[in-house]
Amino acid sequence: MLALVGFLIIIVMMLLIFRSKALPAFCFAVLPIIGALICGFSLADISEFIGKGVGSTWQTAILFIFSVTYFGIMNDAGLFDKLVDGLVKKAGKNITLILIFTSIIAMIGHIDGAAATTYLITIPTMLPIYKKMHIRPTVLLLLCGAATGIMNLVPWGGPTIRAATTANVDATELWIKMIPMQIFGLVSLIGIAIYLGIVETKRLAKLGLVAAETEEADEEKSVDLSLKRPKLLWFNLIFTIVLIIALVQKWLPTYAVFMVGTIIVLAVNYPDPQLQQKRIQAHAPSSIMLTVTLLCAGIFLGVMTQTGMVLEMSKVLISALPVGLQRYLHYIVGALGAPLGMVLGPDPYYYGIMPIIGQIVEPFGVTLDTVGRAMLIGENVGLSVSPVVPPTFLAIGLAGVDLKEHIKFSFLPLWALSVVMMLFAIIVGII
Repeated sequence: MLALVGFLIIIVMMLLIFRSKALPAFCFAVLPIIGALICGFSLADISEFIGKGVGSTWQTAILFIFSVTYFGIMNDAGLFDKLVDGLVKKAGKNITLILIFTSIIAMIGHIDGAAATTYLITIPTMLPIYKKMHIRPTVLLLLCGAATGIMNLVPWGGPTIRAATTANVDATELWIKMIPMQIFGLVSLIGIAIYLGIVETKRLAKLGLVAAETEEADEEKSVDLSLKRPKLLWFNLIFTIVLIIALVQKWLPTYAVFMVGTIIVLAVNYPDPQLQQKRIQAHAPSSIMLTVTLLCAGIFLGVMTQTGMVLEMSKVLISALPVGLQRYLHYIVGALGAPLGMVLGPDPYYYGIMPIIGQIVEPFGVTLDTVGRAMLIGENVGLSVSPVVPPTFLAIGLAGVDLKEHIKFSFLPLWALSVVMMLFAIIVGII
């Protein structure tokens, strides 16, 4: 019953979202509650489930509100103007070079293993350049997502820690065997950036747009020059660098860093309290809808996980597999890691499904750490499009892209990349 209702919730949700019949927030908040009631859970139980789910997303919601406001203020003050102009001038009309820059920045940004940090470093920095060169922001999200997924295999990354815990092995030991595949993935990412550069160049040529050339009159109309603070450029730059260091070093909780940082730069750049209020109001529309969606996603995550729907759904899928393919089950689940991770989320995927897979393939001589490496590949690479992972909403909010458009553009390429990485891992004996 739990599995059936769970599948129905996912199917109805996808139909409503992709046919634009309902907002994601509605689907996340309403459908799981209806499903839980059908399965016989009381309102008291559901209330507890919701509390646990929202409890896992509220920090990201606060982070999203203040990070969007922070980078909005920095953009108003002109912090990124020189960087954008410099990179555009250096790249000329070479869109491919900009996409390669994006991939490298995202790789470096994810050294700490935190997706939120990667998005906060890469997207606000590169988005103005993408806009100036008429590159689709969905391309930026795809490259950031791929870089995050590949780099997230490091031993301090959340999924690797989960897999290592389940397999009862050291996370570093689990990762070391995956290094060749990780390097292969990063090289593949550069190849994807080059390919997308060619695609975007052709697209712009077909539309009659020339990269790095925009109508100055239109720019001047859309930018309020009275908000620029050229005399505070160095303060804003140094402060932002310190803020990023604080994120990486975890001096304070991530959301607290941006809360405090936003208030400080707001007061320094715009001392007039009335102007401060206007700047907050100007950037509020950019964050409120995604914040609502993010908090509602907490309801979805809490109800689906705590009721046991996710675990029962996975058991049904596994039991439907022919007996002759059971010895290859870890390969199959790994290859399906992107869609499975997109629906299930990391905790059920590693703590719920991974032990089940391990028990099934153990008679064939497959160790649980091997299962973990196979499952890590697909789930990691496809995680950036998962609506049950809070940083996804941070990314699309910063880029100004709808969840539907992000999934439509990025899901299949990321899934294909994960499958190619898995084939490489099988060939070289990693899994």
